[in-house]
Amino acid sequence: MKSRLAPVNMVLAIVSLVYPLLAIFLLRVVQPHWLIGALVIVLIVRLLTGGRSAPVAIILATLAAITALTVAAWIDADLAVRLYPVFMNAAMLAAFSATLVWPPSMIERFARILEPDLPESGVRYTRVVTFVWCGFFVFNLAVSLWTALAASLQTWAIYNGAIAYGLMGLLFAGEYLVRRIVRRTEVPDLD
Repeated sequence: MKSRLAPVNMVLAIVSLVYPLLAIFLLRVVQPHWLIGALVIVLIVRLLTGGRSAPVAIILATLAAITALTVAAWIDADLAVRLYPVFMNAAMLAAFSATLVWPPSMIERFARILEPDLPESGVRYTRVVTFVWCGFFVFNLAVSLWTALAASLQTWAIYNGAIAYGLMGLLFAGEYLVRRIVRRTEVPDLD
């Protein structure tokens, strides 16, 4: 059953990721409340088809983001269209931050998938990386909020649909390089 849902969940994940770029085109043909309704359905279906394997903090934060998006749509559908990236960054910030208060940290949870017997130095390192991701989410949330409130729809779509993911990719790549250096200094014969 899960393998049959994997392609569906992948398509839904892509749709939710490229939402800002899709929104700029879809708003020409549909009303904002329809777009928000479709997005909320996509997020709920994603949770139902693949979310059960996600950490509880991410599931709860995503449910909070869905709720905030729905409430915002009732108040101002045009603004709600733009607030999706803000709510998702807030959800990820909340999820990652919660794991710093109630360990293991989010990055430690991900690291243990590949390395179940993570050494104490790895636990410390993953906690620092979780802090770094929290900083990224704060920055990205602030810029997303600025684009939602003050920038043109095109600027909002370009930042939230492309630039933010480029920055995320740079953070992933930078952390990977730092991790290799740290591991090499801790275990010199590793490589």
